[in-house]
Amino acid sequence: MAHQHNEHREPQGHGNKHGDEHGTEQGHRHGHHHGHTDIDWAVMAPLLESQAELFAPLYERAMAWLAKEVTEPGLIVDTGSGPGVVACLFAETFPGARVVAVDGSEPLLERARARAARLGIADRFTTVAGELPGSLTELDYPADLLWASNALHHLGDQRAALAAFAERLAPGGTLALLEGGLPARFLPRDIGFGRPGLQARVDAVEADWFTRMREDIPGSVAVTEDWPALMAAAGLKPARTRSFLLDLPAPVSDRARAYVVASLTRLRESLEEGLDAEDLATLDRLLDPDDEASVHHRSDVFVLKAHTVHTAVRTG
Repeated sequence: MAHQHNEHREPQGHGNKHGDEHGTEQGHRHGHHHGHTDIDWAVMAPLLESQAELFAPLYERAMAWLAKEVTEPGLIVDTGSGPGVVACLFAETFPGARVVAVDGSEPLLERARARAARLGIADRFTTVAGELPGSLTELDYPADLLWASNALHHLGDQRAALAAFAERLAPGGTLALLEGGLPARFLPRDIGFGRPGLQARVDAVEADWFTRMREDIPGSVAVTEDWPALMAAAGLKPARTRSFLLDLPAPVSDRARAYVVASLTRLRESLEEGLDAEDLATLDRLLDPDDEASVHHRSDVFVLKAHTVHTAVRTG
């Protein structure tokens, strides 16, 4: 696997990017593919940053919750940080903490450092370039809070990766794992053309695609996606699980509309073989900027998305 970016890792229905969010996303599917060597991350960075900023209210609520779970962390590590939107939010939420952003793309880390400088937090913000989980060995100190957002499912052996995450935690440190949630919704069930229920059918096709994606990762090991149980198997003590909602009702902002267009465009490109001709034609019309019924112009476009965060603590 080439990169992990939580801000754009949000596989629709599997938690961008991370959205990824990143995209992750995150996606982040916004780059939710393996073998990212053909992606120019410097070109993609503004889009990834914009999408992460769109999800900022969700991340802020997650961090407010984590602030009650974690006592004044000295070091926070954001794995698969992408352009640094979430990492900088951590620095603002925990003003006494140092934050390390870890990502496989140097252009995205450059963006993260520039963002930290603009926000006046560069003195406690650093970056590490490298692939997960091996790059975590470059950390100078163990983490009090390690954030892994939609990055784990891009790694072949998720059990081994969780063990590596656990090893980089300080005693009493917390792993916050963002995986799963609910598929994004952008449109009503009946949009006035095509067969009603398009997004539900897209979810089913993408679920199959996600299974194949996991199987194709080198060294892939199948696991039951019981994240608290998997964290317990890594030697951590599961703490709590909570989901967070991004609810942007219609009419949406230009930024949210651009996110919907980008998301449906990626879906159209990656799921073409799984959808029937009628659904593909519906997607084409939804993506046609010259069509008044497209998502470029519709007044009923919205964004509704849930992410789930699981926490566990290193007790020894």
